[in-house]
Amino acid sequence: MYSPSIENLIKAFSKLPTVGKRTAERFVFYLLQSGKKDVAELTIALKQLIENVKSCEMCWNFTETSPCKICSDQKRNPSLLCVTTTPQDLEVLESTRQFNGRYHLLRGVVKSESQESLERTKIPQLLARIQKEPITEILLALNHNLDGEITMMYLEKKIQSINSEIKITRLARGLPMGSDLQYADEITLKSAIENRR
Repeated sequence: MYSPSIENLIKAFSKLPTVGKRTAERFVFYLLQSGKKDVAELTIALKQLIENVKSCEMCWNFTETSPCKICSDQKRNPSLLCVTTTPQDLEVLESTRQFNGRYHLLRGVVKSESQESLERTKIPQLLARIQKEPITEILLALNHNLDGEITMMYLEKKIQSINSEIKITRLARGLPMGSDLQYADEITLKSAIENRR
């Protein structure tokens, strides 16, 4: 049995996605063996993350300024909104340089129409945003899997009930079912954006 300090850090690392107990142990013992300088650098980086990073008041991306760089860019088309799930998906979409509108991050998907499921996402903020901003087209850029499809169908229904004039598009079917946007190559994503329907 390890000391309480080691056990606590193993438990903390185990909460990270795809990190099991054995991997968490390797992380902890790597830090212990690497010396105080590496641990101090990690501590400082985590402290800066907690102190400096916040949510953009418009799109809900993580940023150090609010509104973020994309939302405050006057060259972007304010009538075009891309709805996606994670900051990683936004970065991948931006890397194609094919989208010149603004974004809204849901930070989750609809698993059911229960209030609890919706409250874990930024869907209520999206629906409020649609009522305030001059949006003419919404590109639903969610993963092509069951949860993504359910969420897109739910959003289409809600958006149409708020404003039936808004054009709702989706990424073209260049992405395989079950894939994650952040792992798609730029050529596939570029084609998907250009051929959205």
